[in-house]
Parts: sequence; C-alpha cells; structure tokens
Amino acid sequence: MKLKSFFYVLALLLGVAWILMFLVGMKENGWRFYVVEGLITFGLIYLVYFYQKIIKPLDAIANGMDLLRAQDFSSRLSKVGQRDADRIVEVFNRMMNQLKEERLRLREQNHFLDLLIRKSPMGVVILTLDGNISMVNEAAVRFLDARREEDLYGKLLEELESPLVEEILRLPKDTSETIRLSDSHIYRCSNLSFIDRGFAHPFILIESLTAEVMKAEKRAYEKVIRMIAHEVNNTVAGVTSTLDTVDDALQMMEDTEDLREVMKVCVERSYSMSRFITNFADVVKIPEPQLQEVSLNERIIACKVFMENLCSERNINLHLELCEESPQVRMDTTLFEQVLINIIKNAVESIESSGEIFIFSSSFPVMLEIADNGRGISKEVEAKLFTPFFSTKPNGQGIGLIFIREVLIKHGFTFSLRTYPDGMTRFRICFPT
Repeated sequence: MKLKSFFYVLALLLGVAWILMFLVGMKENGWRFYVVEGLITFGLIYLVYFYQKIIKPLDAIANGMDLLRAQDFSSRLSKVGQRDADRIVEVFNRMMNQLKEERLRLREQNHFLDLLIRKSPMGVVILTLDGNISMVNEAAVRFLDARREEDLYGKLLEELESPLVEEILRLPKDTSETIRLSDSHIYRCSNLSFIDRGFAHPFILIESLTAEVMKAEKRAYEKVIRMIAHEVNNTVAGVTSTLDTVDDALQMMEDTEDLREVMKVCVERSYSMSRFITNFADVVKIPEPQLQEVSLNERIIACKVFMENLCSERNINLHLELCEESPQVRMDTTLFEQVLINIIKNAVESIESSGEIFIFSSSFPVMLEIADNGRGISKEVEAKLFTPFFSTKPNGQGIGLIFIREVLIKHGFTFSLRTYPDGMTRFRICFPT
C-alpha cells in the first residue's frame, strides 16, 4: 500500500510538471522545452507500464490477503492483464472456491452432528477442562433429573443432586460401566475424552438400558415361572390325589392315626407349595390398569385402617402428612392400593422394634413418599433392588418389589427407593402432570 501511494504521488507530480511545462512552452518555445516535456511524457508512460506490471499485481495480492484475513471466501479477484499475476489470481480464486466448499461442508457436518447429539436417545454431557458442564442434550437433561438445559450449564457434576451422578463420579477415566439404580433404572455410562486444539476435553455418555433389560428379565422369569408352575401343579395334583386315596384306605384299618396325621401334613405341605408357586404366576398375569381419575389423598386414607392394624402389631407409629390440595391422579385403584400395601408392609418389616413410618403427599410436584426409620438399605443391596427373585428376607420370594415395579411402570409413574444420609428410607412415587 505504501508503494501504491508513492506511485500515485509521483504520477501526480509528473502530471503537474507536464502541464506546467506545456503552459510555459506556449510562451517560450525552445529545444529545452521539448526535451523536458519528452522526458516527462516518457516518465508518465513508464509509470503506466510500471503500474500494469508491478503495482496492479501487488494490489491484487494485497486484496487477496485482506479477503483471507477477513475469511471472506465468497469474493474473488479479477485478472489484472499480466500473465504471471493472472496465474496467481487463478490459483487464488481456485483456492477460495475450495475453502468455501470446505467451510460449507464443515458447517453441514457440524449442523448434522449437533442435531444428532441433541436428538440422540443417548445422553451426552460435555465438560470444560475445569469440569464445568458446557453442553448437554435432551436425553442427558432427563437422565440427570433436571428440568432444562440451562439449569445445568456451568455447573460441576458434584453440584448436581442425582443418584446417577453419584455413580458417574466413581467412574475412572476412559472406562464404561453398567449402573443399576434404586429406582430400577439401568444405564450404561462412559467417562471418555476427545482432543480439541491439543487439549483432552472430558465428556460423559449415558445410555438407558432399562427397557431392554426389563424386557429380557421379564421374558426370562415368565418362562421359568410358567415352567415351574406347570411342573409343580401337575406334581402336587398327582401327589395329593394319591395321598387322599391312601388316606381313604387307611380309614378302614386300625391303629393308623399317626400315619394318617403324617399324610395330612404332606397334603397341606403340597397345597402350600402350590400356593407358593401361584404367587409367582400372579406376577406374570398382572392385568392392564383400568385408569380413572381419583384423589390421591383419598386413596391413602382408604388404606389407613389396614395399614394401622399392620403397624400396631409391631408397635410402630404411622403418621399421615397429606397436602391440603388433594391432587387428582389417573390410576387403577385396586392395583395401586395393592402397591401401597406392599410398600407399607416392606417398611414395617424393615423396623425390628418400635419405629416410625411417615406418609407424605404433595401437589407441586404431584408425589407420594413413604419413609421409615428402619435398618436401611446398603449400597450393595440398593443396586439389586427390583431384580427378579432378589430378597433380603430369610423367607422372601423376591416378587414383592417386582409386582410394585410392574404396576407402577404400567401406570407410567416414576419411583425410587433408597436410604438417605439422615437414615430415613424413602419410597417416592412421582405422578405425571
């Protein structure tokens, strides 16, 4: 640009000199005038040639540098009429076309990847080098129990109150692990990183396996239960029929009372086994809920008499703390009352001696909570809750929580069961609004 300005100043000075000489030559005509004027004219002609060969190509290159600096890949340079310079212009324009196409391709790819991440069923949480959340998608917001993406931006994972986050924080770097929570949800979580500008940025992947695992579990235990029920019921029917026939024959004989008493015990034991396996079969046959809009508080109060009798037998105090605005919930009252009774029964059995059970309800959000101060649930047991046939009771069948899980899922309710730092074990049921 300095050379171009110098050229313009020099051309201006020569032009002014040529005009002055021309005006002077009008008065004094001599050979010196023609020599000087010829030199000035030659200088002007040379400057035009110099401009075409040097200044104009340099000016075009300078304009190209400005376009690159501004990242304006849509503009192009015009040819300057100089062969070597025009070759540079052609190469530059071709390079700008390639840069424009590459930028467009990268924008399309970035848009596609951004859309893919945002709409992916897999949760994605991208962190800064300091561990703050810089990006989350819709699935991650749902998995982390948040309401909006904005509620998570800028926060550390440690600041989030979520059982899933507690498990994710235990994951070593560059590892994946299947996590089972106390609300029966199962996740495949990965703590990974990607390189950006030479730095390793951490990110978390969360994949929900709940539906697939539950379907597989249900197919497995339904098949096992049906097979066992079929074999046991057929065997019990044959055994009890035979024992009844033998008992009828022994009635005709003397001194057979002791033997008949033993046979009677065997018959009762067979029927008890049949009832035992029927309880398993009932889990498989849970009917579809017949939904109707009912008052949540009224359903709780309706179960109060049964629950009080259950608690009084073990010297347990039952407290109801229900919200003033009784929320309306769509549910199958028969199935839900059975769920409520099962939860209270589990709470009662967790209290070894006298204790307390609290039942809370709320309107915002619509929620039911049953809390007890029993022996609590360890982290090891928490991960196994709601799995088929698992029970901490000596004579437990492991189907109570499965029944609760299946009924609540059929209703579309979310739930959790865990022991909190204050020592209270809480079963929470959240109802959709």
